[in-house]
Amino acid sequence: MTRYKPRILDKVLQEYLKELPAICIDGAKGVGKTSTARIFAASEYALDKKATRELIQASPQLLDSSTKPTLIDEWQRLPETWDTVRRLVDENSSPNRFILTGSAYPADASIHSGSGRIVHLRMRPLSLEERQLNSPTVSIGQLLTEETSTVEGQTDIGLEEYVHEILKSGFPSIQTLSSKAAKLQIEGYIENIINKTFSQEGYVVKRPEALRSWLVAYAAATASTASYSTMLDVATPGETNKPSKTTTQTYRNVLSRLWLLDDVDPWLPIGTGYKYLGKTPKHFLVDPALVASLLDLTYGDLINGCSTILPGPQEKTVLGRLFESLVAQSLKTYTLANDARLRHFRNKTGTREVDFILGKGRTLLAIEVKLSETVDAHDVRHLHWLEHEFSSYKVIKCAITAGPHAYTRADGVHVIPAALLGA
Repeated sequence: MTRYKPRILDKVLQEYLKELPAICIDGAKGVGKTSTARIFAASEYALDKKATRELIQASPQLLDSSTKPTLIDEWQRLPETWDTVRRLVDENSSPNRFILTGSAYPADASIHSGSGRIVHLRMRPLSLEERQLNSPTVSIGQLLTEETSTVEGQTDIGLEEYVHEILKSGFPSIQTLSSKAAKLQIEGYIENIINKTFSQEGYVVKRPEALRSWLVAYAAATASTASYSTMLDVATPGETNKPSKTTTQTYRNVLSRLWLLDDVDPWLPIGTGYKYLGKTPKHFLVDPALVASLLDLTYGDLINGCSTILPGPQEKTVLGRLFESLVAQSLKTYTLANDARLRHFRNKTGTREVDFILGKGRTLLAIEVKLSETVDAHDVRHLHWLEHEFSSYKVIKCAITAGPHAYTRADGVHVIPAALLGA
């Protein structure tokens, strides 16, 4: 049995259960939702089991009479369960009553939104802090709330270790496997999505190779704002029988419901008068290991700097884009723990870009992700521009790197190794 690694969501869930009657943990299959929920649950109904579904379908009142809190695992396998919980919460809104988990959101089920009754929390694969590579010396929470003038710390985690983390994924059950076994598990995960999960969601994939091509296209657009047509052209060069726009829209919808697409929306500041903002999300899959597998990238390919095949700015290599994806995966979890929001910035012409804007109120962490160990003035020029251009915000400038040292530059930019950054 895989040893449970404490999750950042543990504390968030514990805090919310003290006040809220029902919480739904959303996330892709395999991220660890059930393991986390079981820590807090006193009773459980696993709806991925046919016998349990039939039991609850026949006697939904069991959900009310079970010891609280009650875990309803994979609730989407019996969608009417959602409305049952909503009604029970309407009747009794005491805290700590229900924990639901779901690895998909039903497309056609006629269910109430649950607004005001059931709160959603998103769980993702293990962040770098949760992988326990290092004890973080820099906290997102402290950067957001305290006057942190300098940062410090040292790590032995370097480029080779980050590549290993990219390839073996943040899925808890895969983390402990050998490199070969992890590769097979990730390939199997993708094949299961293509050949089984889509049909479970009510969509028959007539051409599995077309769905795989689209997934490859999406993987190729990692950490970019490339258009969907550009993605497809990159993934299927010279092919005339490409998936139609309607088909690819269906792919996106289903993959979104499976929590496998994890885009970062653009930052659109209000009240600044800045008119020339890009409004395209930055594309990410839920785990960079899926990207590496879809693009058939090996450890040697990444370490040796294979030629870029990804659309978007050419200044970032394939590894640079995958490292950014690894950092984004962690930032999303740290953001949740701090009740903040993660966005990216890009103007319409692409002449000004900041990889991530992590915001809470009028305080912003402006973040550039750099694969190199060192950071120079050219690397942080957009951070200084953003601080000047949006002076009504408190802007804290950060560069997240693969280097060994955390320090603060003379120009105020915090340079932070990814392994030393935590929630």
